[in-house]
This record gives sequence, C-alpha cells and structure tokens, in this order.
Amino acid sequence: MKKGLLIVFSGPSGVGKGTVLSKLMGMKELNLVYSVSMTTRKPRNGEVDGVNYFFVSEEQFKQAIYNGDLLEHAFFVDNYYGTPRAYVEKKRNEGYNVVLEIETVGAKQVMNALKYDEGCISIFLTPPSMQELEDRIRKRSTESEETIRKRISKATQELRETFRYQYVVCNEDVDDAVAKIADIIKSKLDA
Repeated sequence: MKKGLLIVFSGPSGVGKGTVLSKLMGMKELNLVYSVSMTTRKPRNGEVDGVNYFFVSEEQFKQAIYNGDLLEHAFFVDNYYGTPRAYVEKKRNEGYNVVLEIETVGAKQVMNALKYDEGCISIFLTPPSMQELEDRIRKRSTESEETIRKRISKATQELRETFRYQYVVCNEDVDDAVAKIADIIKSKLDA
C-alpha cells in the first residue's frame, strides 16, 4: 500500500476553508481524512475523545512536547493544541491522505519538521482581495467590530506567509478553488 500524503492547508479566517474542505472531503477518490488534534481544553457537549480531539491533561501535553510526539503545537486562549505525529503517520501508513487545517505558525513548524518528506504538500487559500475577505467576515454577522478588525489584521499577516507554501489557490469561486486543489492532490497521488 502506498503511503498517503500529508496536506497542510491554511488560509485566513473568512476565506472559505471550511466550505472548500467540506467539498474536497466528499470526493471519495481523494481518500482524505482530517487530522485529529490534541488539546488540553475540556470537551464541549457532544465532542468525543479521539474523534473531535484527543483530550489530555496539561502534564500529558507537555510530556508529548518533551518527547517530540507533536508535529506542531501552540498555546491559544489558555489551552494547548497540537498535532500528534503518531496519529498522522498511522493514517498515512494506512494509505489515507491526511488534511491538516492549520494556522501559519503551526504550518511553518510542520513544514520544517517534514521538509524532506516528498509526501507533504502545502496549500494556502487566499481571498480575491482584502475587501472581499472583509465583506465575507461582515456578512457572517457573528463578530464585533473589534473582532473583525483583529481578523483583518491577522489575515494581512498570514497573507505575508504565502511564500512558504508550495501552492497558493485563490478562492474567488468555491467550485473553481475545489477543482484546483483536487487537481493538485491528484497530481501528487499520480507522481
């Protein structure tokens, strides 16, 4: 069995990552699975250990960092989050193509850790323009003006990191973006 790919997928908040990934996950021929992250935060209602996250204590998480068991990790809103190396490798060895939807800081860690792994590809999803991104965030009507400004500022910083990625895909039209990303993945699978 051929080892699966690790697909590092990033993009600013509001760019449509969830929508694009949902469509890609539905394409059976891509054989995609989401990476399950480890976290120290408590499970929310309905969340299942090993499905939504691997829920661990802070001590267990710090031990995983010390042991080098994480491809990447970060501290965010009073909790640790990270990507367990063993889980990703298990799924890849089973032939699955593992999608890691991650922010640029974690993506940089993963790409550095796996820079010699031919099966690791990185894709950054961009908006057609900053104005379009701001419009999309505002249309959600879920955040305060201050939060919107923070998201736009963060997006500007993240867009400066696109040079680190092997592929940059503009999400002007969801179906076009999905087709482009599917073609990228298929070309790596056929290589």
